[in-house]
Parts: sequence; C-alpha cells; structure tokens
Amino acid sequence: MSSTLSTPKPSRPSGPASAAGHSKSARSAREAAISAVTNYSTSAPTFDFANTEAGDYYSANVFNQSVMKDRLPKSIFNALMKTIEYGEKLDPNVADVVASTMKDWAMEKGATHYAHIFYPLTGATAEKHDSFLSPTSDGSTLSEFSGKQLIQGEPDGSSFPTGGIRVTSQARGYTIWDVTSPAYLLENPNGTTLCIPTAFVSWTGEALDKKTPVLRSMQALNTQAQRILKLFGHNDGAFVASTAGPEQEYFLVDRHFYFARPDLLNAGRTLFGCKPPKGQEFDDHYFGAIPERVLAFMLEAERELFKLGIPVKTRHNEVAPGQFEIAPVFESANLASDHQQLMMLTLRRTAEKHGMACLMHEKPFAGVNGSGKHVNWSLGSSSQGNLLNPGDTPHDNAQFLVFCAAVIRAVYKYQGLLRAVVATAGNDHRLGANEAPPAIISIFLGDQLTDIFEQIKSGGAKSSIDSGTLTVGVDVLPPLPKDAGDRNRTSPFAFTGNRFEFRAVGSNQSISGPLVAMNTIIADSIDYCATKLEESTQGDPDALNGAVQSLLTEIINECSPIIFNGDGYSEEWHAEAAKRGLLNLKTTADALPSLDTPEVVELFEKYQVLSKRELESRFETYLEQYCMTVDVEASLTIRMAKTLIFPAAIRYQNELASTCANLKLVGYDFDTDTLDAVTALVKKLQDSISALEHAVDDDMAGSPLAEATHRCDAVLPAMSAVRECVDNLETFVADDLWPLPTYQEMLFIK
Repeated sequence: MSSTLSTPKPSRPSGPASAAGHSKSARSAREAAISAVTNYSTSAPTFDFANTEAGDYYSANVFNQSVMKDRLPKSIFNALMKTIEYGEKLDPNVADVVASTMKDWAMEKGATHYAHIFYPLTGATAEKHDSFLSPTSDGSTLSEFSGKQLIQGEPDGSSFPTGGIRVTSQARGYTIWDVTSPAYLLENPNGTTLCIPTAFVSWTGEALDKKTPVLRSMQALNTQAQRILKLFGHNDGAFVASTAGPEQEYFLVDRHFYFARPDLLNAGRTLFGCKPPKGQEFDDHYFGAIPERVLAFMLEAERELFKLGIPVKTRHNEVAPGQFEIAPVFESANLASDHQQLMMLTLRRTAEKHGMACLMHEKPFAGVNGSGKHVNWSLGSSSQGNLLNPGDTPHDNAQFLVFCAAVIRAVYKYQGLLRAVVATAGNDHRLGANEAPPAIISIFLGDQLTDIFEQIKSGGAKSSIDSGTLTVGVDVLPPLPKDAGDRNRTSPFAFTGNRFEFRAVGSNQSISGPLVAMNTIIADSIDYCATKLEESTQGDPDALNGAVQSLLTEIINECSPIIFNGDGYSEEWHAEAAKRGLLNLKTTADALPSLDTPEVVELFEKYQVLSKRELESRFETYLEQYCMTVDVEASLTIRMAKTLIFPAAIRYQNELASTCANLKLVGYDFDTDTLDAVTALVKKLQDSISALEHAVDDDMAGSPLAEATHRCDAVLPAMSAVRECVDNLETFVADDLWPLPTYQEMLFIK
C-alpha cells in the first residue's frame, strides 16, 4: 500500500483576484504546506517491507523473457529471442501466439485494456487505449487480442509535431510493436492496462517519434562494431548494443506552493523569486539525511519502478535545497530510453500521492543548481561484454583503444550535433552555469587514458598509470583500491572508468535524441576505423598491431583539441577553446542550425537513421518548441507582473505613503527613502512590462530560425528586466502582501 498525507489536497487558484486576495492565497499556501510537513502521517497501511523481498515483486508487471519462456511455445520463444539478441527480422507469424499469451497473462493480473505506448516529438509519452472486450451478437462480450492488434495501431499522424511531414489532410499514422522493449502492466486503483511499447511512423514510413531513430541508430552501430570485432577474431555475431544509464535529477515542492505559483504550474519554472537568505552555499543538503516525507515518496516510487522492471539503484539528496537524484543501472539504450520516460511519469504521479510536485525543469529556481540527466553511454554484447572496459592494462588492450579512439573522433567531428541535441529553452538556463558543463563540447579522458594516448602520439604505448592504493592514516580504516584518475564534473563528455558520461543532457529531455546522435556519430567513426584497418591488414592478422598503432596515432593527432581535463567553468578554458577552434554555441538558437548542416544530413542518411526530410522535420519542430516555450513564459511574465506583483506593490506603496502623510500631520518628519525606492521600482516595473509587450509584439513572421533568434535576443532579455524589478520589489514589499510563495518556503519546507 502507498503512503499518503493526511492533509487535504490543495485547490487550484481560479480566476483573477485582488492583491489582498492573492496575498491571502499565498499565506494560505504557506500555512497549508507547513501543516503538511509538521503533521505528516500516513493515512493508509504501510508497505510490509520486512516480510516482502524486493525480488518478489521486481518485474512482477513485465512480460519479460522469463514470462515468455514459461508461457510461449519453444519455437515461438526462440524466434523472439533471435530478434532481441541478434537483431534478426521478426517473423510476423509468431504475433498471433504472442498476442494471445500476452492477453491471457495481462487479464490474469486484472487488465481490461491494452495501450500502444509511443514517444512523439513532443518529448512526452503518448498512449492509445483499447478494450480487450468486443460485443457479440447475443449481447455478451468476447475478449480478443490478435497478432494484428499487437503489431499495429493507428493514432492520428498529423496531430503531433511533425515539422511538416504530415498535415491534417494526411492524418494516417501507425504504431508498430517493438519486441525488444517488453510489454508491462500499468496499475491504477480502478484497473490495470497492458502497455505495449511501439514505434510511431507516418503512412509513408517516416519516423514521427523518438523510438524509431534510436532503433535505426543501434542497428547502424551494431553493423559497424561487428567489423571491428571480426578483425580481432570475434565472429559470434552477438548483437552489439549501445547501453545507457541516465541519472535523473529533480526538485520536490509542496503542492500547496505549486498551485499558488502560476509560473510553476504553466512553465515548470519560477519566472520570479529573489535569492533566499540561505541557498546552497553551505553544501549541507548534498548527500544529507533524506527528509522523512521525501524518503517515503522515494520508497514508494522505487517499488513501483521495480514492479515495472526498471533497475533503479541510487537515491540521494542533490546539491540544491529541495533537489534529489535517482539513477538506474545500465540497460540496452532503447530499453533505457523507454524506462526513462516511464520513470519520469512514475516520479510525478507518486509525488502527487505524497502532497508534492516533482519538477524536472532544468532550472526551476534561479540562483541554485539546476537539474541534468547525465546519460552514461557504452556499448557491448552478450558475448564480449562492455567494449569500453579498459581492463587492468589498457595500453595493451588494442580493441578497447580502437573503440575509445572512435568515440574521441566522433565527438571532435560532430561537436555541433552533440550540442544541438541538448538544446532546449530550459537547458539554456543551465548549460554553462556553475553546476553544469559549458556549452563547449569537450572530452575528459582522465590521467590514465590521457597518458596512454600521449604515449601513442610519441610512438607507442608502453605502460599504464598504476591505480595504486589509497590510505588515510587511520588504522581501523582499510586501504582502498584507488582509481587511476580523478573525475571531472565540469566536462560535458567524460570517461568515467568503463563508459562515457554525457553530462549536458537536460533533466526534462527524452534521452532518445542524445542516444541517436551518439550511436550514429560513433557508428560513423567505427566505420572509419574498420575501413582503415581492413585496408591496412588485407586479411593478415599479423599486420593488425601496426595498423592499430597507425590508426590511433592519426586520430589522436587530428582530434586532440577536443580533449580537455581541466576546469570547464573557467574563463581561461573559453579562451583556450576558441584557440583550439572548438564551437561555443551558447543558446538553442545558436545550436539547432547544426542539425541542418550538409555534414549532419549526410551522416544520418548514410546510416539510414534519419532521411533529410525527417531531419528537417526535427529541426523545424525543435525551433517551434523553443519559440512556444518562450512565448508561454513571456505571456506568464506579463500577466503575473500585471495582476499579482503590480497590485501588491502599489498597495504597499499606498501604505507607505499614508504612513508618511499621517506622521507629517502630527509633526514627525518621516524618512521617505523606502517609499522613494518602492515608487522608483514600481515605475521601472511598468516600463519593463511595456518593453516586454513591445518585444513580443515586434516579432515579424519569418523563418523558424529567425523567430527563435528574435525570442533569444529580444524577448528573453526583456523578461529578465521584468524579473529584476520584481525580485527587487520582493525585498521591499511587506511579507503579508507578497502574492507568491517565496524561494525560502518552496526550497526548505519539505
């Protein structure tokens, strides 16, 4: 059973109200949130964790390999496993048997409906539900679920963002069963639904979703990786899959505060809010004791995720007050992408049960750390294991060095693309700030690998830096095996032992776009390496070592500018990066055009991941999403400033003026400094609102890129000017008149 709060659910603010009404609403939200924390208790029986092992419910709601092996005929199961493990084409004849078995399993667990789950270009999850039951002529019902229903659904292909691929008069779209991502059951207090992960394509076969390009890119990566493995004598054909383990950062705020903040409700971030007296400067929240209410939420969320087969491993307080993190272990990239979407949904729904809102915007609060989604990426197969595992002597591990060099070359050659796939309006507030990697893409290799590649440049690697042992001078503490190098939190693309961590991904993003980019650019570099080695060896295995040395030397000499192990936050690095010729694409408007370059178009077409038309659709869609995000925020800024902040400010101004006038009547010469300051800020607020309205109205219809550039260069600075006035006013206006929950309250009341 879930753990819930005994306090009543908050009500949504409705309609315009006076400044007095809004200040009362803010006080009510504050009081209700404090009550929810101080009177926290459970209103339902607690989960019997002492007598229930996690293994008893892990994957309990997943139609996974174990369930299929038990329930499917052996020939059908073997056919499915060939598709899952070796990437072979799926035999459509097995679908009817799988569908019938899947339906029986789901209905035994209470399911009445099935849903094709897909991932349109909105970045959110979409679902279309249908009942298993069909009416019969005698007035009863029959439960049906055919192979055709399993394989194919038909949602509207024109009502989602398509970048012009589909219009209303061309609305047909298809969802297609993805056998590599297992079906699962989604429970609700009033019923259960069988969820089937699917791809989503147009009637003409073009990708309208996030999943299809991931699957295509994984296929391309496997094809090229097999060539390298063959050169090193590995011919088993086990599918080489990219793997991912995305770390999810998020904030929690009490829902009373959430509903009292129109900006959080509509934009996911606070458009106003001055810095609280205490922020994160003490570093006391990071890895601190988890508040009881938050821990109850985490435990329930983890149980739900375990039931769905999502292998969450880590939970802890993050750096900013009110910020937390959850991280899974590695999975196949496609499955990790699906699970990441399901994880975000589960976190939001579970937070509601505990009277909180889960915020995944990249920068919900100014002045404290924002949230990322660090995507740990590697590649491997069931027979070869992790191909980015350097082993104990990486200088002797030629196969590892080839794959590692391919990654270095890929990041160097396509740095603009990597920046573009993490470019969003939300992530612009985070990238380059004190808690996030800069907008300059670079690679951190660490001391050991850097030393090896430096040796290669000088003629050949002869040794690896020894990891050694760490001792701390306390007899009761055992010596620890020490890593060969430090970690670098300022690097956007860092090697962290047996994988690369792409730290620039935003917390609210689907990881599919970054995965598609990484898979494809690395497939391209592996292709390059394989071709060079094949040409040099001509089938002679004795020539391989010399060919590898030549290849590695060439790559490190050409691509070494992308390697940087220093402080990515420093101004010196920005100057150094410019000297090296690295890109510094600071905003979404700067970065997204990288999707439209001839080199990137050729890349995706060559490996049949995205056609030119599909890539153009994404470029246009992401520009449109950027513009719409800024438009919503600008409209909110204007409305909140006019209807919430301005009335509260002039009411306080009136109180000050009345006090001054009354005191002068009785002979006191009252200091008007505060009144003068508030009056000046009120005037400045009115002027800044007007300037923002003009900036919004001045948008001239043009190309999507021109419209995005206008919002970046004109609208956002005008919004910042309004915010500056509002945040200054917050430090003057009486607390009982201020109409919004403050940062101090939202960040610290848990």
